[in-house]
Amino acid sequence: MAVNTGMLQICTLKEQNSKGSGGFRKRKHDNFPHGQRREEKENVNPPSALMKSFKSFQLELDTRHDKYERLVKLSRDITIESKRTIFLLHRFTSAPNGEEILSESEVKLDAVRQKIKQVAQELIGEDMYQFHRAISPGLQEYVEAVSFQYFIKTRSLISVEEINKQLIFTAEDREETTNMTSNCHDKEPRRWSLKVTPVDYLLGVADLTGELMRLCISSVGNGDIDTPFELSQFLRQIYDGFTFIGNTGPYEVSKKLYTLKQSLAKVENACYTLKVRGSEIPKHMLADVFSTKTELIDQEEGLP
Repeated sequence: MAVNTGMLQICTLKEQNSKGSGGFRKRKHDNFPHGQRREEKENVNPPSALMKSFKSFQLELDTRHDKYERLVKLSRDITIESKRTIFLLHRFTSAPNGEEILSESEVKLDAVRQKIKQVAQELIGEDMYQFHRAISPGLQEYVEAVSFQYFIKTRSLISVEEINKQLIFTAEDREETTNMTSNCHDKEPRRWSLKVTPVDYLLGVADLTGELMRLCISSVGNGDIDTPFELSQFLRQIYDGFTFIGNTGPYEVSKKLYTLKQSLAKVENACYTLKVRGSEIPKHMLADVFSTKTELIDQEEGLP
C-alpha cells in the first residue's frame, strides 16, 4: 500500500507540472531533428503543376522586367545624344561654315540610330506597345533632333514616313553576330526596324517649336532679319495643324499645345519688333531687346 501511494503522488506531481504556467507538452515530431522534418515536408508536398506554372510566370516576368530596364537605359542614351545634336545645330547660325556643323550633326544622328537599332533588336518578337513607355522619351527627342536638322536644310517639316525609313537596319554592320554560335542568334532576322508612332512624332514636333523659337532669337542677334518671318509662318502652320487635333488627341499632345502657342507668340513678337522698330534699333542690340521682351512675357504668364 505504501508503494502504491508513492506512485500516485509522483503521477500527481507530473500532472501538476505539465498543467502549470511553465509546462508544455511535447509534440510528436519534436523527437526528430529539424532537417529531417524539412525533408519529410518536401517529400509530402512535391512540386505540383500549379507550382511549375508559377515558376514559369516568375521567369517570364523577370525577363520582361530586365528587358524593360535595358530599354529605359537605351532611351536615356538616345535622349542625351539627341540633345547634344540639337545644341550643335544651334551653332549653325553663328558658325562661319555651316556645312561642317551639318555634317557633324549627321555623324551624331548616325550614332543615335545605332542606339535605336539596339532598341529594335531588343523588341524582336515583342509587342512594342508593351514597352512603349520605356522608349517614348528617347524617340520624341530623336524626332525633335531630326526635324530640326531637316528644317535647317530644307526649311520644311520632315514627315513620319521619312523618319521611319531611316530606322530600317540590316545585319551588314553587325559583325558581332558572325562570331556567335548560339542558335537563338542564328534565328534572328537579317533586318530590324522600329517605327515611330504618330503620338511620338507629334510630341517631337511640338518640342521642335521651342528650338525654332531659340533659332529665331539667335538669328536676329547675328543680323539675320529674314529668318524670324520665315519661322513665324512655319510655326503658324504647325499651330494650325495642332488646333485641328484639339482635345480629340492624346492628353500629352493637348498639354504641349500651350507651350507651342507660347513659342509662336514669342516669334511673332520678335517679328512685330523688327517690323515696327527695326530701323530704330541697331542690329547688334536686337537680340538683347528680344530676350528682354521674352522674359517680360514669361513673367506676365507666370512661366518659370
